[in-house]
Formats: sequence, structure tokens, C-alpha cells
Amino acid sequence: MKKLLITLMIVLFSSSAFAGSCNMLIGKIDEKIQKAQELRDAGQKAHEEGDHAKSEELLIKALNLLKS
Repeated sequence: MKKLLITLMIVLFSSSAFAGSCNMLIGKIDEKIQKAQELRDAGQKAHEEGDHAKSEELLIKALNLLKS
């Protein structure tokens, strides 16, 4: 009975500890999305200005950021 109670307490407390990381994960995702959007906008601007090499470089960086 004692082992069952200890196991139950570990399971209950460990699940609440993992639930606290959700906000950190959301923040990390938001940071990546913001950085990818900035790279995308810069890439589009470079494309419109005729600098296709720089545009491609920036857009590839944005894609790689989203893949990681």
C-alpha cells in the first residue's frame, strides 16, 4: 500500500511540473515566428528591389528557422 501511495504521488506531482513548461514553449515558438516573419519581410523587400540573391538568402534562413 505504501508503494502504491508513493507511486501515485510521484505521478501526480510530475505531471503538474511538466504542465508548467507550456508557457515557455509558447514563448519560444512566438520568438521563432517573429524572427521568421522579419526575415520574410526583408526577403520580400530585397526581391522587390531586384536583389534576388539576398532575397533568396534571407528566405532560406527563414525556412531553416521554421524547420528547427
